Amino acid sequence: MFEHFPKYHMKILLGDFNAQVGWENIFKSTIGQESLHQDSNDNGVRLVNFATSKNLVVKSTMFPHRNIHKYTWTSPDGKTNNQFDHVVIDRRWHSSVLDVRSFRGANCDTDDYFVIAKVRERLAVGKEATQRFDRQRFNLRKLNEPEVREQYQIEITNRFAALENLNDDEDVDRNWENIKENIQTSAKESLGLNEFKQTKPWFGEECSGFLDQRKRAKMQWIQDPNQSKVDNLNNVRREVSRHFRNKMKAYLRDKIEELETNSKIQNIRELYRGISEFKTGYQPRCNIVKDEKGDLVADSHSTVARWRNYFNVHGFKDVGQAEIHTAEPLVPEPRASELSWLSTS
Repeated sequence: MFEHFPKYHMKILLGDFNAQVGWENIFKSTIGQESLHQDSNDNGVRLVNFATSKNLVVKSTMFPHRNIHKYTWTSPDGKTNNQFDHVVIDRRWHSSVLDVRSFRGANCDTDDYFVIAKVRERLAVGKEATQRFDRQRFNLRKLNEPEVREQYQIEITNRFAALENLNDDEDVDRNWENIKENIQTSAKESLGLNEFKQTKPWFGEECSGFLDQRKRAKMQWIQDPNQSKVDNLNNVRREVSRHFRNKMKAYLRDKIEELETNSKIQNIRELYRGISEFKTGYQPRCNIVKDEKGDLVADSHSTVARWRNYFNVHGFKDVGQAEIHTAEPLVPEPRASELSWLSTS
C-alpha cells in the first residue's frame, strides 16, 4: 500500500509503534544517536527494517533533548519510562522536520505524552481558497426580528441616499465598490458577524477549571510518583469525568426542550436546523477507495478511473443510451388533411 502513494508527496508515519529504537551502528543510516534506549527491541528492529526498505528515516531519534523530553510513556507506578512514539519521514524530505520532542504538560488523561514535530514546508494555496476563508459571514437570523430589520433598512436608506449624487461618468467599478462597501457596513453595524460555532457548546469556563485541576494533579504525580499522588490523580480524574458527563447531559436535555418548544410554536426552520445538528454530527470526508486488489488508492486520477471501471463492470449504462418508457400511449403526428379540416371548421 505504501508504494501506491505518489513519489512527490511528503510521506510521514507517526504514532505509537510500541518500538524501542536503539543506537546500533548497523542502523546508522536510518536512525540517529539521540534515542532514549541503547538497544532496540523486536518492534524497534521491525520499524527500522521497514524504514530502510522504504527509504525512510526515524527523525524522533535525531534531536538532542533531555530524557524527560524523549520518553513518551510512563508506567502507572511512575518508575518505567519508554520512547514508543516515533516520527518517520521520507528521506527526501527529512530536512523539513525541525524538531521532535514530547511535552509532559499537555494533559490528555492517558499514560502517553503528547509528541510534537515541527515541520517546515512551503505549501501552495490557491487564490480562490484564500478569498473564501477571508469572506465575512453576517448573522442573517437577526433579520427575523422586526426591530433589527427596521434598523437595517434605515441604515441602507441613509447610505444609499448619499450615493444619489454620484456622477454617471465615474467608473462602473468604482461605483460598485461604493455600493458593496455600504451594504457590508450596514449589515455589519445592524446584524453583526456570525459567531463561530463551537464543537462542544457545553464546554465553558467551569470545565476549563476542572481541566487545570487535573493537569496540576498529573504534574504533581510526574514530579513525585508516590502512592498518595497516584490516588489523588485517580480521584481528580473521576471527578472531572463525572462533571463532563453531567454537563453534556444537561446540554442535551436543554436542546431537546428547545426542539419541543420550536415544534409547539411551529418554528419549522429552527426545528429542522436543530434536528440536523443531532442527526449529522461530525462526518469526515474520505476520498480514498480500494482497487481490484484491495489496496487503497489516494490519487484523484486513479480514484476517478476506479469508479469509472466499477460502474462499467457492474452493468450501468449511459443515460443517453438507455431506453425511455412512458406511461402515456404514443400518439401519431397529425396529418396535413386534419390540420386543414380544423382550420376550415
